[in-house]
Amino acid sequence: MKKILMKLYNKKLQALINLDQRDELEDELERKIKLNEKRNTEIVKGNVKVYIEKINESESGQEEVLHQCHYKFLIKQKDQFYLEEIVEDRKAVIWNNELIGDCVTNFAKIAAQSPHSLDDYYVRQEFQYDRLAAVQYAERWWNSHNPNYKNFEVNCTNFISQCLHAGGAPMRGYPNRSGGWWMQQNNWSYSWSVANALTNFLSISKTGLRAQRVYAAEELQPGDVICYDFQGDGRFDHTTIVVAKDQNNMPLVNAQTYNSRMRYWSYVDSTAYTPQIKYKFFRIIDDTR
Repeated sequence: MKKILMKLYNKKLQALINLDQRDELEDELERKIKLNEKRNTEIVKGNVKVYIEKINESESGQEEVLHQCHYKFLIKQKDQFYLEEIVEDRKAVIWNNELIGDCVTNFAKIAAQSPHSLDDYYVRQEFQYDRLAAVQYAERWWNSHNPNYKNFEVNCTNFISQCLHAGGAPMRGYPNRSGGWWMQQNNWSYSWSVANALTNFLSISKTGLRAQRVYAAEELQPGDVICYDFQGDGRFDHTTIVVAKDQNNMPLVNAQTYNSRMRYWSYVDSTAYTPQIKYKFFRIIDDTR
């Protein structure tokens, strides 16, 4: 069973590396190839590993295989090399040792929570944002979970909040779940854990953790945040943190839920991507003088 899956994913990997040998590809792979051409990047080497987590067998003999696929890509751009990693939770259906279906399972869409109220009444909190500490945290935990925090099935925003807190952003607002930004005593604000709520919070916060919206990805620096509205419907579904810049001064990001490291910021190669996608770029601001 593992051999069947490895054959599939190695074929996809080789299609990305050996462009003259590719057959018809899934949309996200075609988009990744076009993105690499646009960025003048090349995948010079890669590998993939499969980890089977659970097998469910039906009465008809079909096997539903829940598994994790971990890609590593060595990327070359001009004279720079860096390692991009993407981890996908996937579900395959196998019957009579034949693969009859395979799809990503970990981009669940969650309902928007209560909007944040304006919070000028909070006592002013000053802090200095340690961008290096935030990035170091993102590098340490992008593909695992810190036991000091609750983990969610859709964990992207919880992870970004942890990174920001590691950089010195102070929690505030407990126990009001619709105000402030906090996780405490096995409880949390919507802004800590829900992408749409964090997007709203960063747009209005006047003290403590706050941000300035900018309108070009190249204006961001490591430690800044990108929010994604995949459907373009005004409800933001995903968040990432910038951990580096490429040779074209564009952000590379880390994220969870669809665990990624040093991924190009646009998510054009994601299964969640749609042509209607919208972004919000937030530069974290603090009280450094």
